[in-house]
Amino acid sequence: MNRVRARLVVLQFLVLTLLTVLTVRLWQVQVVRGPHFVVAATETRTRDVIVPAVRGPILDASGRPLVRNRTALVVSVDRAELERMPDGGMAVLKRLGAVLGRPVKELRERIRPCGPHVTRPCWPGSLYSPIPIDDKVSPREALQILERQEDFPGVNAEVQAVREYPLGTGASQTLGYLQPVTEEELKKRSKLKANFSGVDLVGRDGLEYVYDEALRGSPGLRRVQVDRMGKVLGVERQTSPVPGDILITNMDANVQRVVDRALATAMKNAPRADGAAAVVLDVKTGGVIAIGSVPTYDPKVWAGGISEKDYQHLLSEKAGLPLVSRATHGQYAPGSTFKVSSVSAMIRDGYPLKGKYDCPGVYDVAGTAFHNFHGIGLGVLDLHMALVKSCDTIFYKAAYEMWKRDGGLKPVPRPKEPMTATAKAFGFGRKTGIDLPGEVPGRIPGRAWKKEMWAATRHTSCARAKTGYPEVEKKNPGRAAYLKRLANENCLEGFEWKAAEAANLSIGQGDVLVTPLQLAAAYAALVGDGRLRSPRIAKAVVSPDGTHVREIKAPVTGRLPVTKETRDYIRRALSEVTSDGTAAGAFGGFPMNVVKIGGKTGTAEVYGKEDTSWFASFAPAEDPRFVVVVTVSQGGQGAMAAAPAAREIYEGIYGIKGTAALPGGKPAGRLPKIRRDGTVVQ
Repeated sequence: MNRVRARLVVLQFLVLTLLTVLTVRLWQVQVVRGPHFVVAATETRTRDVIVPAVRGPILDASGRPLVRNRTALVVSVDRAELERMPDGGMAVLKRLGAVLGRPVKELRERIRPCGPHVTRPCWPGSLYSPIPIDDKVSPREALQILERQEDFPGVNAEVQAVREYPLGTGASQTLGYLQPVTEEELKKRSKLKANFSGVDLVGRDGLEYVYDEALRGSPGLRRVQVDRMGKVLGVERQTSPVPGDILITNMDANVQRVVDRALATAMKNAPRADGAAAVVLDVKTGGVIAIGSVPTYDPKVWAGGISEKDYQHLLSEKAGLPLVSRATHGQYAPGSTFKVSSVSAMIRDGYPLKGKYDCPGVYDVAGTAFHNFHGIGLGVLDLHMALVKSCDTIFYKAAYEMWKRDGGLKPVPRPKEPMTATAKAFGFGRKTGIDLPGEVPGRIPGRAWKKEMWAATRHTSCARAKTGYPEVEKKNPGRAAYLKRLANENCLEGFEWKAAEAANLSIGQGDVLVTPLQLAAAYAALVGDGRLRSPRIAKAVVSPDGTHVREIKAPVTGRLPVTKETRDYIRRALSEVTSDGTAAGAFGGFPMNVVKIGGKTGTAEVYGKEDTSWFASFAPAEDPRFVVVVTVSQGGQGAMAAAPAAREIYEGIYGIKGTAALPGGKPAGRLPKIRRDGTVVQ
């Protein structure tokens, strides 16, 4: 009996002890840590959903879309949530692949982070952001995911705005493209971090990059109630996103299509051509009406993640670097289109504007024979006819005389260098400042440049003077011997600005390099009011409801160093090039009574390649409104490839063979009106 009683006492003690422990624990949970668990419980019942802002469209000057948005069902994956699963989310991806009809391998590739040794497709953005893996999802597929969230944790399907490019491959380098934000960008760009939703894309090139902040808008926030399986039960609080601003450009979609067709035709008709570019400027405002470059690409390749094959194609030199705009990044010797600068240099240096000059077939420059085209002499000409007929020897002679007045190989303390100085005053050798990223400055050689180059390359030149070029000698012994002699000369005398270099500069050959955009800006100043302007793609930034407008003007960056009399003289001379000069064949039969075209052909020699074809032009010749510059790399003579392409552009602008791209021959004047709902009044 005593034994039973003892056992009962022990049992009672244990029960009392357990009750005491339980009571203390309940007191800790409910009283001491109660507030903490209340917050935790609340957090498990709510979820913050970032609502990305609708990115603003990019419109042409008449309100036609160049870049617009379309709504699409997009499936995104939270990589961080998948990685917390025991199997790394493999089961979820298998189920997702079955719904979307995609291999699991492809889905895994799309959500893996990009890196130096990781091929596309991969995710270049933040690893803590939802990763879109499909933007072509059907409503049925989306419902399967949303209604079975227990089977698809970390997966979401929602309607999002996706970028669309109505011009296709047209102006793709100018418009740009979008990509996810990287962690490095968020660290460097404080403004971006403040307005970044986690699912936003940012501009990577072109206008999308330059005007990214205005176009992106501000994201909203939606706090939703969810059950333990993640299904949405209701909305607790919501802040609406603010759409991005509307970017209106100076571009015209119809003219852009004309330019794209003309460049395609030029490439087709020049079998060895490896690239081409064209720029159409408004002479009065400095606005860019159209800008084209080929090879080009379709920006939609970036949507949903680019494949490795497409990515390598965009970066391939063999493919012509489609990602790069030849209008702003292409640097070429300008050939005779450069002579407008050389004539101006002659006038500034005291040569008579209306004087007479001998144009022999060959001219001796410091012991070297410099020939006219095909060595043909044209007799005595004035500068007017020197431009029309494109005489070279007049400019060789003037450049040589200027070089000698500057002291030749023993320069005076302050050489004038009229050719170099005037070219720089025309805007060559520096960036135009256009509202596009990555523009290159080109190059204008001269005495100072020669010394800088010598200082930078002297060590290599001297080494090559000793070792030669054995890698070249195997294929071309003559070329290797020439390069070795040149290296020895550069080693000993590379700082000297030689007479031959001065002569080459005068006709746009040698070391001079310009971009098509630079040439267009210079010609616009020449045939316009003499002011050099920094071209502008954008015309205005307008709020989504159309109530606030910030106009964008092309700033004046300088004045040409010649009088109006000289500019008018050059313009009148160039006005005869298409009827009696080097471009007469290309413009044969063109209705000059409807609109007269002026211009200058250029044929620039390139070692080991076909000539670069140029045509810099303007219209109407009497009171120019447009400047059109075309270049075709390896296109041959200027009159053979570039001039016909320019003709096709003018025919499109003025409707010579069909509907005019610009009725009345003038760009759009007023800004298009934007309604409160963001649509354009047509």
